[in-house]
Amino acid sequence: MKKILIIVAVCLAAVGLIVAGIIFQQSGYTHVMTTKVSRQDLSTIISGTGQIKPKTYVVLGATAMGRVTHLFVKEGDRVVKGQTVASIENVQQEAAVNGQKATIDAAKTDIASYIAAEKTAEANLDHAKADLVQKKLDYERADAMLKEGILSKQDYDAKKALYDTDVASVAQAVAQLNQAKANTDSARGHLHTQEANLKANQNSLDLTYAVAPFDGIVTNEPVREGETVVIGIQNTNGSTLMTLADMSVITAEVKVDETDIVNVKVGQPAEVTVDALPGKVFKGHVTLVGDQAINRSTGIATSQSTTGTEEAKDFKVVITLDDKSDDLRPGLSTTAKITTAHKTAVLSLPIQALTMHSPDADKPAGTVSAGAKPTPPQQGVFKIEKDKSGKPRAKFVPVTTGITGATDIEVTSGLNQGDEVVIGPFKTLRIIKDNALIKRDEDKGQTSAPPPSN
Repeated sequence: MKKILIIVAVCLAAVGLIVAGIIFQQSGYTHVMTTKVSRQDLSTIISGTGQIKPKTYVVLGATAMGRVTHLFVKEGDRVVKGQTVASIENVQQEAAVNGQKATIDAAKTDIASYIAAEKTAEANLDHAKADLVQKKLDYERADAMLKEGILSKQDYDAKKALYDTDVASVAQAVAQLNQAKANTDSARGHLHTQEANLKANQNSLDLTYAVAPFDGIVTNEPVREGETVVIGIQNTNGSTLMTLADMSVITAEVKVDETDIVNVKVGQPAEVTVDALPGKVFKGHVTLVGDQAINRSTGIATSQSTTGTEEAKDFKVVITLDDKSDDLRPGLSTTAKITTAHKTAVLSLPIQALTMHSPDADKPAGTVSAGAKPTPPQQGVFKIEKDKSGKPRAKFVPVTTGITGATDIEVTSGLNQGDEVVIGPFKTLRIIKDNALIKRDEDKGQTSAPPPSN
């Protein structure tokens, strides 16, 4: 038994010596995770949430007051341009149109009679003119015979009287013809007036019918048959019959955070997903970027808000989908991912490798005078370099960056492809010092020891 205890004690002592040796060898090292700088395609993507909306929609309001007699479509139905979708009682309007049509028919009959009278007057004038020609010849012959003394004065006076009578008859026929033409023109004028009245009455009748202004879908129908509707007066809205949406061009109207809106431009590509259609992605492009900030809590534009409370704000962005789909409906919740920048084969590294480091943090405590101006921190990474003895050290290197992807960021200067940099843990990146000895940690879940003080 004593031998067993001695053997166990010896083993424990050996293990203790080994652990102590390892701890001694690793003292002064900082455990870090690293990666190498590489080239890849990067895209900057901004997200926004909103809903599907048609590019064009119209609210069909009541254009006449009365009872809804018929609704020819229901919510969700598709309509074509010119289709009658609803009607309002129109007994008076229809009676006015029919009465006006009868008046016009009577006016046309009057015009026909006036034209006939005009033709009669023209015939009478032609007859009178023919008689006048004959009477003029008789009068001229009588005048010549009177001068030669072969015609008595009494016969001459009779011929002259007949001639003068026909002159008067021609003048009377001309007056009658002019009067007939005037009657015809007056009748035509009255006809034009009646036709204008018919147009007004027809318009009043047409206003009792709601007609689709374009091909689309009925998205809202708040009234029922038998309800009474009214037209709008001044600042009072009238009754709404239904809302029609043109689904040939579909948009996604989303809200983008104010910190991202400066990077959104018209024409940028976007991918739209709809909560109701999982797995489907709709391609589109930005067609409108709003210039009014919207309060996130109220949804009211800041220009219309009367409160001075500071809060997060969004901006409206409209994305037009490249292809229409029968599955989409106005109001469906949607998420849009807008690509604001894209570069191919750029030098990049994980965003987590970036840190802000001040040279003052590397100086021993007490060496920085109290009145000295602190050195501003710089953006950079800790690059792995070997010292003269071949030991790896973390050397802080300032870098400049470009576009940002989902997990990586472009490096425009300060590093080369293949350089090894520290990417974590995050706590270590905050406290690691320049030129610190490092030890690569293969287990990402392992907690690194704090770096030694120099």
